[in-house]
Amino acid sequence: MLTFIVRRVLFLPVVFLGVTLIIVLLMQLLSPAERAATFITSPAQLQNINVIIDKYGLDKPWYSQYWHWLDAALHGNLGYSTVARTTVLNAIATRFPRTMTLALAALFPIVGVGIWLGTAAALNRDKVVDQFTRVLAIVGWSLPTFVLGIWLLVIFYGGLNWFQPGILTTGDSILLSNLTANGAFHNYTGFLILDSLFNGRFGIFLDFVWHLILPVITLSAVTSAQIMRVMRSSLLDALGQDYVRTARSKGLSERVVNTKHARRNALISVLTVSGFTIILLFNGVVITETIFSYPGMGQWFAAAATQLDYASVLGGAVFTAMVVVFANLVVDVLYALVDPRIRYD
Repeated sequence: MLTFIVRRVLFLPVVFLGVTLIIVLLMQLLSPAERAATFITSPAQLQNINVIIDKYGLDKPWYSQYWHWLDAALHGNLGYSTVARTTVLNAIATRFPRTMTLALAALFPIVGVGIWLGTAAALNRDKVVDQFTRVLAIVGWSLPTFVLGIWLLVIFYGGLNWFQPGILTTGDSILLSNLTANGAFHNYTGFLILDSLFNGRFGIFLDFVWHLILPVITLSAVTSAQIMRVMRSSLLDALGQDYVRTARSKGLSERVVNTKHARRNALISVLTVSGFTIILLFNGVVITETIFSYPGMGQWFAAAATQLDYASVLGGAVFTAMVVVFANLVVDVLYALVDPRIRYD
């Protein structure tokens, strides 16, 4: 197992080079002046755009430009984000904890509800529970994220004036800004949901959780449908295996047979889908964060793409690729924990 993990970690530089090379080649479709935005850190530099183009060789062949960017990236400089009005590294450090909080908050109900309903459907095959669950899965899987998000906003915010978009209400947002400026609020982890507790600001904590409800529902309702369908089919297949019949013949209770023997083996397929669910969450937050004005990675990516913020697109894509590779590594490790037959050494 250790050898496998080390081998996958050593593969990260290859992914880094591959992703950045593809994006740099695609960015050659932009003019040198547009690519120069990567290196502009103040409005005054806009007057000397030709100097920046010459300095970083943006009018030279693509491989020369890629080397300049790669050299700067290896020294911790991913450029300046015109959308976030700060460096790309600082934008990632600020926005990633927010997106990770949203993704994790949605992941637990996605997997939990999906496994629970999928198990209930399989154990009550062709009964009312099964029929209801199958219809629910089809509706959830067919419903676009942006449609559900807009519906929730219209009903709860537009109609009931609940769940204001953003991460905090206006009052708590101003309070947080003032506390941070005065040094009375310390960012211990970068995760607002944790730092609010560490600073004893329970009002900010509750307000932040309150603003997570609609985005989490939007992400969970659509994505959990797939987990539900996979869990149902996998458990039905497991219930028909010989080892399940053997367990029943030994006199074991149905609860033990279903949970300890059948469901544990059915979870292997769910783990595979859950790994891709993490990837889907990071893609889905682009729409969800934009709809709910949630200042995370997704909203930043969307704004960077529409405004041709080359530095943000490149830096964000590299970071997302690293997250995807790490998520796949975690899933592979979980395989071995769930199924003792799986070994990587």
